[in-house]
Amino acid sequence: MLAQLKYYVRMNWKTETDEIVRRRRLALDQGGPDAIAKHHKKGRLTIRERINKLLDAGSFEEVGPAAGTANHDENGELTGFDPANFVLGFGKVDGRRIVVGGEDFTMRGGSPSPAGLRKSVYAEELAVQYKTPLVRLHEGSGGSVGGTSGKAQSLPGPVNAPARFRSVAQAMATVPVATAALGAVAGLPAGRLVASHFSVMSKSTAQILTAGPAVVARAMGEQKTKEELGGWKVHTKNGTVDNGADNETDCLTEIRKFLSFMPDNVNQLAPVIDCEDPIDRTDETLLNIVPRDRRQAFDMRRIINSVLDQNSFFEMGAGYGRSQITGLARLNGQPVGIWANNCKFLAGSMTTDGAHKARRFMELCETFSLPIISLVDEPGFMIGSQAEREATIRHGTSAVLTAAMTTVPWASVMVRRSFGVAQAAHYGPEGFVLAWPSAESGPLPVEGGVAVAFQREIAAAPDPEARRRELEEQLAARQSPFPRAEALGVHDLIDPCQTRLELCRWVDRVQHLLPALLGPSNFSIRP
Repeated sequence: MLAQLKYYVRMNWKTETDEIVRRRRLALDQGGPDAIAKHHKKGRLTIRERINKLLDAGSFEEVGPAAGTANHDENGELTGFDPANFVLGFGKVDGRRIVVGGEDFTMRGGSPSPAGLRKSVYAEELAVQYKTPLVRLHEGSGGSVGGTSGKAQSLPGPVNAPARFRSVAQAMATVPVATAALGAVAGLPAGRLVASHFSVMSKSTAQILTAGPAVVARAMGEQKTKEELGGWKVHTKNGTVDNGADNETDCLTEIRKFLSFMPDNVNQLAPVIDCEDPIDRTDETLLNIVPRDRRQAFDMRRIINSVLDQNSFFEMGAGYGRSQITGLARLNGQPVGIWANNCKFLAGSMTTDGAHKARRFMELCETFSLPIISLVDEPGFMIGSQAEREATIRHGTSAVLTAAMTTVPWASVMVRRSFGVAQAAHYGPEGFVLAWPSAESGPLPVEGGVAVAFQREIAAAPDPEARRRELEEQLAARQSPFPRAEALGVHDLIDPCQTRLELCRWVDRVQHLLPALLGPSNFSIRP
């Protein structure tokens, strides 16, 4: 009987299937109970917990769960299994499929094992192959001097191996890519973090580092903590990441919001949802929001939130390039890109950082066929010695040319100022242009123009300051929007309270144009 049982066992694959089950169970142990407990003690989730919190419940379909290193005794029996320290798979966010992956910090501090590196590199390839959005949840470092195995130097691939970063670029050109820094992120993961359309970092747990404190101290002689080198106060201001969120959960919420505005890939349109916000809703406060005194600031974000579908505005990059406001929103359910000037910071002028932020945002909208709405209060390029040192004219002109090369529909609302070369960046080709009564436009703001053109006359006047004000008032009258509207220099001059209605009508008119824009975007070289 025993012999028959042994024969029966040899005739099926029960032993091997049992080992598959055991390997998968061991893989779920990650770095082991002690490593997971240590991770939790620092206030951080494991990669599997992060993935489950991001995705719809029960939707994760892991890719490569058996990847890793099996440990056997002298009899060939499985004694343990070290899984790849990168978890990868498919899942759903609000019912829509994505690819998601991230480093497992409980093993080797996220520094890639051989299988972990292969899975990490595969993430972009998988997203491009299936044309689904990609989310990367980062916490880990890049390569080690000990190699991926921890025992020897890593060898480069053969000369005919595919370029590792080509798939990273292909992913950004094909699908929405969102990333989060949820702990210390350095080296290769840091490079992948910023290779995204939207990035967010946890203020309480994350740092982003080209190199850590020990390397910096050895190479540069600087004694800095991780937070001083790459904390959220550094990277939300310099543009390394778009947003900062209070904790890991909030980071994942921001990613879900970003994805809700995005199509699955460049061959699809962004999802339009039912809108219960009436298109003819008016806001009487808009009639008074722009002061008659041109030197006084107003709240552009108040206008944005009033005109768009209620509670739909998702701002990106608020801490960087602060004179420009960029974000995603909905207009009668249609996802749109929003770009506006923030006159509360440097009068809304276009700085080097602001120009870079605007350019990158326009490229995002062009890539995923999102109509652009620009609320204009542009006094021109930032001036002064610092602006010259930062090459503002080069970066600003790059933004201007980016706008000129877009193919998506534009609607621009002249809220107040529209001056200089910089104003051209706010108007796309064949764009729809509306003007408020408060709009003023020309080659220069009145104050600067008067100071240059009438310098001698002002100096010779009995009361120079009175003469300056008189000239400014005279020239300001010439910059009124009424003559421009009479000459069909704008499509219409409107009551500010009617802005939402006019923009909703416009977005309805452009709906049938959007399908023809699908496919890869194309930009030629710019300054």
